[in-house]
Amino acid sequence: MSAPLQPMPPLPSVFVGRMRQLLGAEAGAFLESLRAPAAVGLRVNTLKLPPEAFQALSPFRLEPIPWCPEGFLVADLDARPGQHPYHAAGLYYLQDPTAMAAAPLLAPQPGEAVLDACAAPGGKATHLAARLNHMGLLVANEVVRSRSRTLVENVERCGVRAALVTSEVVERLATRWEETFDAVLVDAPCSGEGMFRKSPAARQEWRPEVVRGCARRQEHILLAAARLVRPGGRLLYATCTFAPEENEAVVARFLRLCPHFALAEPPPLPGASPGRPDWVDPELAHGLPLERCVRFWPHRVPGEGHFFALLQRQGEGGASPWRPARSRLPSAVGELVRAFWQEALALPFPEEGWALWGERVFLLPADPAEWEPLRPLRPGLLVGTVRKRRFLPAHALALSLRPGEARRTLDFPADAPEIARYLRGETLRAPGPDGWLVVTVDGFPLGWGRRVRGTVKNHYPRSARGRQ
Repeated sequence: MSAPLQPMPPLPSVFVGRMRQLLGAEAGAFLESLRAPAAVGLRVNTLKLPPEAFQALSPFRLEPIPWCPEGFLVADLDARPGQHPYHAAGLYYLQDPTAMAAAPLLAPQPGEAVLDACAAPGGKATHLAARLNHMGLLVANEVVRSRSRTLVENVERCGVRAALVTSEVVERLATRWEETFDAVLVDAPCSGEGMFRKSPAARQEWRPEVVRGCARRQEHILLAAARLVRPGGRLLYATCTFAPEENEAVVARFLRLCPHFALAEPPPLPGASPGRPDWVDPELAHGLPLERCVRFWPHRVPGEGHFFALLQRQGEGGASPWRPARSRLPSAVGELVRAFWQEALALPFPEEGWALWGERVFLLPADPAEWEPLRPLRPGLLVGTVRKRRFLPAHALALSLRPGEARRTLDFPADAPEIARYLRGETLRAPGPDGWLVVTVDGFPLGWGRRVRGTVKNHYPRSARGRQ
């Protein structure tokens, strides 16, 4: 029997008093919204399929989110979308609806170089990658190593190919990559007032001094991130808090220190509210169009609430300094990888762009000279490992495939018992030729299997088994 749910602690009284003062007549509706159940947001991973295709396939009742074409609310209260095989296949990412506004605001274009400076657990980073559509480069950075593992897992589950995953302080990135990104996202660590519906810890740990400390750290990160933006590029500042000290005030101080940036007029986002310059010290806010900031409030839209400020750097950028990788594998390793590729994949074999790190084989989205001496946690797509003259394909490679890109598949519908068995790590029985194959759910890759005399040995990662 599961333990009873613990009651949510009350909202901090100082927070309640401050929001009553700021919101006036709206405060009652706002505070009441924080007592309601959190909305469940589902963002279709367009690297795998278009939104309309998932709607036709979805086992859940979905309602569209107006500011994100690939975003939906899960309307079934008893649904468990995180436990469905489609989630394991990376067809969607479960994300707060208001967080889904980041990618439409930053608007990454295929071919651009994009940085998510504070990327874990990966919701916004994988959204940016989907908008790039395997063209260009995403750098997903998370300074906290304990959180970076989850970031890597989500980048791989979503099938992102053209990405570096790093774990560095933003200042070190700025020293190496000054003025090289078309677009940079700073989803800054904050006091987490937008987590009050979900997290008892967020309520218990909130203090006015935490708000002030977060504001100082946010200013520091934002100033460092600004150095990474090329002339003419975009910088998006985001928080999941309501405190003006962490939102409009941070943006105002940044603009005073960086006059070569300006607040851009955001695109129309249904449900969004303007920034509140009247909540900032008049001398600090004077002459700044802080109403161009974007706020989402949980009593006005479904979601936990977010703040965004889209900043444009003046000037015009030249050609991207990021060069494609031209490297090749050592001949013996290259022969093993090529033989596997031709056996298992219905894709042209890439002649260049390879790297061997110890036993691990990667396809790189950029020349290593562009990121040395930094050492990414993931320098690109993990293709597999070479051990004792054998090549073992990586789970990340299977999840990067689209339907039709594997030569041999073993397909089952989502409710088939074989899918549940595969996700638990069990072997399957299926006649057919020996060799590597991809186990798929309704045509979408879940992971590798290797068939030997009608028995499919399970290569689903041990760390992921039993999550469904």
